[in-house]
Amino acid sequence: MSNPNDTDDPSTSETVPVPADDGSESDGRGGSRPVSDDLSSTPTPATGDALGQNIDASLIADDFDPETDDDLLGGLDVETTEAIPIPDRLVDQVIGQDTARDIVEKAATQRRHVMMIGSPGTGKSMLAKAMSQLLPKEELQDVLVYHNPDDGNEPKVRTVPAGKGRQIINAHREEARKRNRMRTFLMWTLIAIIGGYAIFLAGDLLLGAIAVAVVYLMFNYGSRGNNAVIPNLLVDNADTETVPFEDATGAHAGALLGDVRHDPFQSGGMETPSHDRVEPGAIHRANKGVLFVDEINTLDIRSQQKLMTAIQEGEFSITGQSERSSGAMVHTEPVPTDFVMVAAGNLDAMENMHPALRSRIKGYGYEVYMNDTVDDTPEMRRKYARFVAQEVEKDGSLPHFTRDAIGEVVHDAQRRAMRKDHLTLKLRDLGGLVRVAGDIARAEDAEFTTRDHVLQAKQRSRSIEQQIADDYIDRRKDYDLTVSAGDVVGRVNGLAVMGDDSGIVMPVMAEIAPSQGPGKVIATGKLQDIAEEAVQNVSAIIKKFSDEKIAKKDIHIQYVQAYEGVQGDSASVTMATAVISALENIPIDQSIAMTGSLSVRGDVLPVGGVTHKIEAAAKAGVETVIIPKANEQDVMIEEEYEEMVEIIPVSHISEVLEVALVGESKIERLTERLRTITGHALEPSVEQGSPSPST
Repeated sequence: MSNPNDTDDPSTSETVPVPADDGSESDGRGGSRPVSDDLSSTPTPATGDALGQNIDASLIADDFDPETDDDLLGGLDVETTEAIPIPDRLVDQVIGQDTARDIVEKAATQRRHVMMIGSPGTGKSMLAKAMSQLLPKEELQDVLVYHNPDDGNEPKVRTVPAGKGRQIINAHREEARKRNRMRTFLMWTLIAIIGGYAIFLAGDLLLGAIAVAVVYLMFNYGSRGNNAVIPNLLVDNADTETVPFEDATGAHAGALLGDVRHDPFQSGGMETPSHDRVEPGAIHRANKGVLFVDEINTLDIRSQQKLMTAIQEGEFSITGQSERSSGAMVHTEPVPTDFVMVAAGNLDAMENMHPALRSRIKGYGYEVYMNDTVDDTPEMRRKYARFVAQEVEKDGSLPHFTRDAIGEVVHDAQRRAMRKDHLTLKLRDLGGLVRVAGDIARAEDAEFTTRDHVLQAKQRSRSIEQQIADDYIDRRKDYDLTVSAGDVVGRVNGLAVMGDDSGIVMPVMAEIAPSQGPGKVIATGKLQDIAEEAVQNVSAIIKKFSDEKIAKKDIHIQYVQAYEGVQGDSASVTMATAVISALENIPIDQSIAMTGSLSVRGDVLPVGGVTHKIEAAAKAGVETVIIPKANEQDVMIEEEYEEMVEIIPVSHISEVLEVALVGESKIERLTERLRTITGHALEPSVEQGSPSPST
């Protein structure tokens, strides 16, 4: 690669006029850096203390006590989001990703690569953009591609300081225009002489016309070579004020690595010079900046290998990506690719990622896992209020949110976290709720977005999968088999979740029948692997629990209306209760529904989606819901359901039976048997059948 300050055209011996030198010197890698004694002009990267800017203390109410007050806004004393200031830097707008944010700051300071793994919508792309703001600003470069007179298929590459590329191009074009004007003047002069001689002296008009045509074609054919000396401005950073940020997510090979356009006219003087057909890739435009690739595993292996080469060498030649294209014959000199790589993806990204590329990033940078939730603290609630203000400002057309509307968004963040005392960090989905609520308010020509608008948005902002799930649940109501009153042997109201947040009541029935061979447990309902394993766990408990000989009995378990199949093990408690009821012929209270996984020793284990399951039970008229004790902290039901249902947390199958089965004397006998077998049962001090409810 040539010295960037060398201004001679590599394709000709003529000197091309260029602007005066701007005081830069070579950086030893084909680039340049400014020569200056003024160190204060170099931007200073952000320090850790400045990251994640907190809300101004002046906006917090004086009488707010974080120990006793449970304000959804964390004591923020504002009426609308209009009063909440928005930080200028992206890194200060990031919420809840303290570890990732600090790593990005360190990586920016030292120019290290970063790989971020986590759920979609947790802030990976925002942190990548923030990194481009934190990077120390180096002298940016323009990249020029020149015609190579020795080998037209190997164009020459030159780097110059940013802004100088355009000046060089303009100088070459002006020089070419001068040459063309001179050639044009000579052509018409020669045509006039030949034409005059043929007409006035030789008297042969046909010969004169032929001679004029030959001269015209020769001059025009020869003038095409003048355009070959004009270089191609491959990368132009003249108007770039910050370091480049290139998002190459989902880019094909040409868009990522650069390409050379196909030329259908490859001879006869009509061909386009090869250097004019060279196109830069994202890795070249990101030089001195940040290259961000989300879903890194979607890149094909060859592209990942070449990306690794670009990272390792700091430069990468451009060639045609299609072997059938004339561009495949073109191979430029190396083009600078001195970028910081930020790769991102979900957990499965590491499985299909090239191991050498991951090793390169890890060996020269950081790996960080993105959090899904964050602790629900007053300070964090205030940041979520600021997040709403950020989304309003970013959109630019939404009415500002009132205090109650902000509080409802924070409440929804609590529910989406699926954990007590936590807030979700899937902020892209939460931002969708903010925008839908704002759109509803704008459609009504409202001055502000209110809590009612947010409540409407919760219904309208459902995903396609969620709408399908809700439609399925609605159709089931036409043939609903839910029983919410009376006592039935071997039947339990189980609870399940469809989609992300649609709870349903799914009855489970059990029946004992004589076996014509060795006894076995038969479960139907399109059970998936985990559900089938749960049946085996329940089988172990039943065999150990029952004092009856079941070797010659078949235990049939049916998931009623499980048309879409059963995936998890959250119905283990339901299955065990139904089977025990059928074995002992003890009825089950149908006003009760339950959910919970089960260990082989009878311990009730936590499950997911308890909040949505409880709400589904309340809608179906169920009065009591049994949940795992470990999930008690995860219950975040809406206010309208709190008075409709009683929630009973349990930690062992014996507690489930005491609540669900009907018949006091038989229940005592069963729980005593469980106490003998497993050593677990209700404490004597707890009143039988009346465990402490949790709401």
